[in-house]
Amino acid sequence: MSNKPLFVTGIGTDVGKTIVSAVLVEQLKADYWKPVQAGDLHHTDSHKIQQLIVNMETVVHPERYRLKMAASPHKAARAEGIHISSADFSLPNSRRPLLIEGAGGLFVPLSDTFLMIDLMEQFDAEIVLVARNYLGCINHTLLSIDALTSRGLKLKHIVFNGEFDPDTLEVIISHIPLKTTFSELPEFQACTRYAIATAPVQLTSLS
Repeated sequence: MSNKPLFVTGIGTDVGKTIVSAVLVEQLKADYWKPVQAGDLHHTDSHKIQQLIVNMETVVHPERYRLKMAASPHKAARAEGIHISSADFSLPNSRRPLLIEGAGGLFVPLSDTFLMIDLMEQFDAEIVLVARNYLGCINHTLLSIDALTSRGLKLKHIVFNGEFDPDTLEVIISHIPLKTTFSELPEFQACTRYAIATAPVQLTSLS
């Protein structure tokens, strides 16, 4: 893969970004970083990654912000008297490929004027977009694709997480930009280390 970080984002919340991140971290032996964690501080996404991978090379870097409230980052930060700005973030030192996991989708606010997509642009990251099948996912996926390409961000790969209606998949695939690859990740019966380590190898097209 290139020297640019991979930024895993989703078409919305609860689409499986952390599971996809674990698969990619394992397959690419990449380092992992979640810049902002809001809520679930006893069982963060960083904790989940550490529990799901088996390779001994990955470094899980500490979050820049660990916010108590399970809410949009801007609201969770405000509750603690914190103002998040672009100047707060710099990439962690890493000797390996770096995978960054965002919170929610592209336009999740980190502050009133600073959005998740702004952070992707600041890091000059290549984007992995996670989609899941639900009513409205076509619209959400195509809007996400359009937003990324409008900003000049490279949409490197799309992961279709879980079972998709064939007609839905066909429509989305017909709108995928040239040179953007995609893969389907089947629903795990149980999300175990073995399941993560043996996930479909087509995701290694990112390497």
